[in-house]
Amino acid sequence: MSGDEVAQLRVALAQVDTRVGDLAGNAELVKGWTARAAEAGAHLVVFPEMTLTGYPAEDLVLRESFARASEQTLVELAADLADAGLGATAVVVGYLAHTTGTGPAPVDRVPADGDRPGDANPRKGAPRNAAALLHGGEVVARYYKRHLPNYGVFDEARYFVPGTELPVVRFHGVDVALTVCEDLWVEGGPCGVAGQAGVDLVVSPNASPYERAKDDLRLPLVRRRAAEAHAPVLYCNQVGGQDELVFDGDSLAVAADGRLLARAPQFVEHLLSVDLAVDPAAVPHRRDGRIGPMTVTRHVLSEDPVPAFDPRPGTVAEPLVDCEEVWRALVLGLRDFIDKNGMPSVVFGLSGGIDSALVAALSVDALGADRVYAVALPSEYSSEHSLSDAADSAERLGLHYSVVPIAPMVEAYRGSVQLSGVAAENLQARVRGTLLMGLSNQHGHLLLATSNKSEVAVGYSTLYGDAAGGFAPIKDVPKTLVWALSRWRNEHARARGETEPIPQNSIDKPPSAELAPGQQDSDSLPSYEELDAVVADYVDRDLGMAELLERGHDPEVVARVLRLVDTAEFKRRQSAPGTKISLKAFGRDRRLPITNRWRESLPSVREGAQA
Repeated sequence: MSGDEVAQLRVALAQVDTRVGDLAGNAELVKGWTARAAEAGAHLVVFPEMTLTGYPAEDLVLRESFARASEQTLVELAADLADAGLGATAVVVGYLAHTTGTGPAPVDRVPADGDRPGDANPRKGAPRNAAALLHGGEVVARYYKRHLPNYGVFDEARYFVPGTELPVVRFHGVDVALTVCEDLWVEGGPCGVAGQAGVDLVVSPNASPYERAKDDLRLPLVRRRAAEAHAPVLYCNQVGGQDELVFDGDSLAVAADGRLLARAPQFVEHLLSVDLAVDPAAVPHRRDGRIGPMTVTRHVLSEDPVPAFDPRPGTVAEPLVDCEEVWRALVLGLRDFIDKNGMPSVVFGLSGGIDSALVAALSVDALGADRVYAVALPSEYSSEHSLSDAADSAERLGLHYSVVPIAPMVEAYRGSVQLSGVAAENLQARVRGTLLMGLSNQHGHLLLATSNKSEVAVGYSTLYGDAAGGFAPIKDVPKTLVWALSRWRNEHARARGETEPIPQNSIDKPPSAELAPGQQDSDSLPSYEELDAVVADYVDRDLGMAELLERGHDPEVVARVLRLVDTAEFKRRQSAPGTKISLKAFGRDRRLPITNRWRESLPSVREGAQA
């Protein structure tokens, strides 16, 4: 190619929903979406991080058999693509690599026969979070992720060995550098090395979990890396649910000057096509060898540019408003948990309150009304509106609905053992939990727990009662957001001319567990506005007592909430998984000891002065 020629390239980002451990199924996914990309005229298609294994594979990574199967699947995939007539399309796909060398230090390893005392790491081979470029039936280049996140929900330092090489592949005269996910978050990392080496394009497979407003961070981040690389960046993100995590896609293509070329919609599988025009003369030098902490290697596939074609403008999906974004995250997280685990249906208690009404609407949106079973379980303290609101919710949604009064069963328990106070109140919740688990066993439904984050935070749920379940869809949703989501979902239905799925009375009435006469949540908790504000600062942001007071929280409320949060840790350890949407969710994100004598205390006058 002469220096004054412009090289064109049509690239595609395949934002797909993979299944952890399903090597064969994920390989078929790659073949199917590559065929779609080729049909659309794409020369290069990029898939998410660890597409072949699914992400996160957690301790599956430590099994040598799994790593070797991933390597074999990669090689077979390259050949299968060529056999299917797709060999001319370059495919970048994430996978688990198994290389020679020493792996990361094992955690809590049981010594194997033959291990010598003091052996730091007897593992054979080093697992790598890797991406490969496939073309012409071959694995042309392999890249091993350089920066391994070890915070929040990530434990990659436990599993992987970092890479030290940056492969650059010349494809139709365009120099393409490979990176993976966290590499983009590090200033002066692989994108900086690519900028010093001289490249025309950076591709980045990602598995970036959703949390609220994260899409606002991605575009500025990718723009910074594009400026650092002096080249366009293709950011292809995973979509779908995996246990507590949900991935929202939101894949991006950004030009070297920061222009947004294309953006994929959130929470759906999507093929995002982008036409690039690259001027090789704009790269003043092209180097290989050692640059900073990495070694740049260059591979030539083809020098000849693709035949000139009329470029098409990239599509830019509009980001979702906050409530719709959260709603879609919760729906997708629930749907994939149920479907990927092969469960036919769900069941839960429908009380007429806002939490169960929200779970009902989420479940129907996720699975369809025919796969959703709700049961009203009134006690002697249940109000008339509880039953009528529950029936109203069921009718609006068209789900399966039944009523099983529990008063006789509770009375039978009381006849056997004398309970009073909270123990007597919780007995009702535990009778409900037992009945619902029985229905789950009998019919194969998965039981959904309906507790929200505010309740989970302060232990305002009953172990083996309303906390019972295999999945908790709103576990990471604070009560104030429960109301906001309910109002948004009804407004969304009205705008579409549909029936509002959530009864207005469930939204408006004061929340109550109805375990005692006239009981309301406000009898034992601060207002949910105060509670949620403190929980967000203490749990999500890890602020201590002094910082909480500096932010203007009431000292008595803070002391009360922190005591409740700290003493409820043993309950949370036994709670069902639920979709993460916040900065820090209980479970994967926040891991504190149950046995723990540390307690935040009010700062002294001197400490306050120092602050």
